[in-house]
Amino acid sequence: MRGLTGGGDGDGNDGAVTDGRSGNRTGDGDGRLPTGWAASGTALAGLAVIGLFAVSCSTGGTGTRDEGPAGTQPVAQITPTPTTPSRAKPTPRVDAVALLKADTRVSERVRTDLKPCTGKEYPVDTSYGKLTGGPSADVVVNVMTCGDSVGVGTYVYRPRGNGTYENVFTTEQPAVYGTIDRGDLVVTTQVYGKKDSVSYPSGEEVITYHWANTRFSEQDRVHNDFNRAVGTGEGELPEPTDPTKN
Repeated sequence: MRGLTGGGDGDGNDGAVTDGRSGNRTGDGDGRLPTGWAASGTALAGLAVIGLFAVSCSTGGTGTRDEGPAGTQPVAQITPTPTTPSRAKPTPRVDAVALLKADTRVSERVRTDLKPCTGKEYPVDTSYGKLTGGPSADVVVNVMTCGDSVGVGTYVYRPRGNGTYENVFTTEQPAVYGTIDRGDLVVTTQVYGKKDSVSYPSGEEVITYHWANTRFSEQDRVHNDFNRAVGTGEGELPEPTDPTKN
C-alpha cells in the first residue's frame, strides 16, 4: 500500500507500522500503545470526570452533598418530669355532733333537737378552712332542720395546740348559714315577712366577719330585698332578641 513499507526489508523497525509521511512509530511489536497514547488516554479520562462534575453542577444540585453526611448527632429525648407528691397535710376531721353536744354555748334547744334525720345522718354541715390563724384549720358548723333544711345555728370552732377546739362564734336564729370566704366568715340570714313561706323569703342579710385581736368583728353588711312578684305563676319565656349594636 502507498506510504507503507514492508516489514521484511531489514530496516530495523522490527515489523512496526510507520506513517509513510513522517516515519513515526505507530505501534510496537508487542501490541502495547506507545507512551504518547497512554498519556492522551489519561488526559481524556480526566476531562470526562471534569465534564461529569460540570453537568451535575449545571442542573442546580449539590452533587454528592444532596444526601448530606450520615447523622452523627444523638436524637434529642424528652425526659418526663416526675410528679412531686403533695406534702400538704390532710385537714383533720372532727365529730361535729360531739362538739355541739358537749358545748355549753350551744343552746339547750338546739342540743335537744339535734337528732338524726335518717339512720345516722344528722342535719349538720361542716366546713374547714383558715379563719383565726390557729395551728390547723378552723371548723364552721351549720345546724339545720330535717324537714326543710332551714338553718337554726352557725358555730365556729378554733383549734387549740393540744388538739381540742374552742367555740369562738355562735349565732342562733332562723334561716342562718355560715361559710368561709377568702379567710373571712360570711353569715347569711334569710329575712321573712308575716306572710312569707319558707321557700320565698322577703330578703336576706349578708354579714362578713374578720378575725382580729382574738375575736371576730363585723367588716361588711349587705341587705338584699327579693322581688315578690316573681315565682307566683306560670308563663312562657319571651323570645330572645339580638343585642343592640352601635
